[in-house]
Amino acid sequence: EVSTKTNDVAGDGTTTAVVLAQAMIEEGLKNVAAGANPIILKKGISGAVEVAVNELKKISQPVSDKKSITQVAAISAGDESVGELISEAMEKVGKDGVITIEESKTMKTELTTVEGMQFDRGYASAYMVTNTDKMEAVLESPVILITDKKISSIQEILPVIEPIAQQGQRLLIIAEDVEGDALAALVVNKLKGVFNCVAVKAPGFGDRRKAMLEDIAVLTGGTVVSSDMGYEFKDVTPDMLGRAGSVKVDKDNTTIIDGAGDPAAIEARKQSIKAQIAETTSDYDKEKLQERLAKLAGGVAVINVGAATEIEMKEKKLRIEDALNATRAAVQEGIVPGGGIAPLAAIPALEKYIAGLNGDEKTGAGIILNAVKAPLKQIADNAGLDGAVILHEVLKSGKPTYGFNALTNEYVDMVKEGIIDPTKVTRSALENAASVASIFLTTESIVADIPEKEPVPAPQGGMGGMY
Repeated sequence: EVSTKTNDVAGDGTTTAVVLAQAMIEEGLKNVAAGANPIILKKGISGAVEVAVNELKKISQPVSDKKSITQVAAISAGDESVGELISEAMEKVGKDGVITIEESKTMKTELTTVEGMQFDRGYASAYMVTNTDKMEAVLESPVILITDKKISSIQEILPVIEPIAQQGQRLLIIAEDVEGDALAALVVNKLKGVFNCVAVKAPGFGDRRKAMLEDIAVLTGGTVVSSDMGYEFKDVTPDMLGRAGSVKVDKDNTTIIDGAGDPAAIEARKQSIKAQIAETTSDYDKEKLQERLAKLAGGVAVINVGAATEIEMKEKKLRIEDALNATRAAVQEGIVPGGGIAPLAAIPALEKYIAGLNGDEKTGAGIILNAVKAPLKQIADNAGLDGAVILHEVLKSGKPTYGFNALTNEYVDMVKEGIIDPTKVTRSALENAASVASIFLTTESIVADIPEKEPVPAPQGGMGGMY
C-alpha cells in the first residue's frame, strides 16, 4: 500500500517508502507492546512528520532551467542521453505537457512530437485493458464516437458499432456515461475477442464538458452526437466519427495521439479560445480556457524506445518512465540531496519539537526521529558496510548536503556530485510511510488471505512410480 501510493503520487521513491514504513512499524509495535497508547503515538507521529516535511521544503532547491532538468532525468535513468531526451520533450510541450513513452520499431531511441490531447478520465471498466501488466488500453488507428448522451442500452448504439465491428475496427466511446447493459455488452464482446472497444466518461462538467467534447471533435475530425444539435445515434454516419493514430487509456487519463482533424479547423478553434481568454474577467474561467488551449496547442511528445531485444526494451522503457516521473516531480517541488541524507536535515528541528512533548506523544515523535535515519543506514548495509558508522560520520559533518556515495565508498557533497532526489518523492515517501504505519499501529487485528496450495496432480494411468 505504502509503495503503490508513493508511486501513484510521485512516480518513484517506492523503496524509500517501504524502508521508512518498516522502521516506523517495528519501533511502534515495540512501544505498543510495552503499553504505549497507539492513538497518542499516532498523534506524535503526525506532528513529527509535519515538522520533517517543513524542513525538507526548506532545503529544497528549485529545478527550472534545461541543464538541471537534464541532470535530474539522467540521474534517475542512469543515462545522460535519456536525460537530454526528457529535457527536450519538456521544452517542446511544456513542463505540464503530455509526454508518452512508446516501443520503437527500430533500435534507436528518439523523440517525436505529434498533435494530441490528454484529459483526466479513465476507462469505464478495467476489463477493457489491452495490457494487463500496465493496466492500460491502447487502441491503434481507432474510430471515435463523441457524444454528450448517457448510454445505458446496447440497442441505442448498435447502428454505430455494428459496421465498425464488421470491419474489424477499434472504437473509443467518449460519452457522459456508459453503464448497465451497454457497458456489460461491450466488456463481454471485448473478452470474447469479438470487438475491441474502450469507453470513457466525457471530461469536465456542464457547459465546459460540451466545449471540451467539441475540442475533441475538432482535433479528431468528428462530430459531437448531441440532441442539442439534432443528432441521434441512428443518424450517425462514418464521417461523423473521429479518428486518431492511437489512443492510450489508463485508470485516470485518456490520451489521443495524432488526431485526424483538419489543421485549419484546429487553428480556428485555438483562435476562438484565445479570443475568449482575452474577453473573460473571471480568473477561474481564464484558467480553464488556458487548460483547453494547452491541450489543443501543446501536442504530445512521444519518446520511442529502441533496443536490440524485447527484454532490453522493456527494461529501458521502465527506466525512462521512472526518469520522467522523477523529473516531473523535481520540476514541481524542486530537489534535495539524494542517497538517503535529505530526511536527516530534519533531525535538529525534530529534536527541538520532541523536547516540548511528553508521554506517548513524545514517544511517537521519537519514532519519526529514528525512522529518518533508516534510508541511509539501509543503503550502507546494502553496500556491505556498517550503517551506524556511516550515519555517525554523515551527522558529524553538520552539512545538509554532505553524504555517503555508496558507489565509490566516499563521503562527498551529494548535490555537487549530482546525487539528488526530487523533493516530492522524499516528501511522499515520508508522508505515506507515516500514514500506513499509523493505520497499522491503531489496528486491533488484521485478516489476511492465505493462498490455497495447489493439489498435487493425480498420477496418469500406466505411469506407475511417477507423480
